[in-house]
Amino acid sequence: EIYTLSLHDALPISSWNSMSKILIVFGSATGNTENIAHLIEAKLAKAGNEVTVQNAAAATADHLADGYDAVLMGASCWGDDEIEMQDDFATLFEQADKMDLKGKKVAAFASGDREYVHFCGAVDVIEAKAKELGAEVVAEGLRLEGDGGGNDEEVSNYTASILQHL
Repeated sequence: EIYTLSLHDALPISSWNSMSKILIVFGSATGNTENIAHLIEAKLAKAGNEVTVQNAAAATADHLADGYDAVLMGASCWGDDEIEMQDDFATLFEQADKMDLKGKKVAAFASGDREYVHFCGAVDVIEAKAKELGAEVVAEGLRLEGDGGGNDEEVSNYTASILQHL
């Protein structure tokens, strides 16, 4: 008998998907959201993806998503009456219609303080705008208090959900 093995037979399942290009854009006032962005980056890169992390302060909205298979966006936020997102991210996000998100896989994350009524409300704002612009939200938003330290399981579950859609 002759058996034919494909490359898939020789590689672990986690290697079956071809490498995806993922952009992580964050806005962080205290460094907490930035730290979460890098925790996510490490897990996605370990899974074999090409990951770019960009601070919203240095990003421009025009064609931001071009060349990426997925875009993850995160911001800190606060506010009791309404959601107030981190300044640099808010400025960039006001121009979301220029980012070319239509048809892209998108996921949101946020750091926040449970003292506020809208704990991690940036997730809701990002997801709603992404859907409005024709993007596919591929993971339930990640909402963490502080810098994400001690939340490895939540970050792992979030990234696993994203990886299933790439």
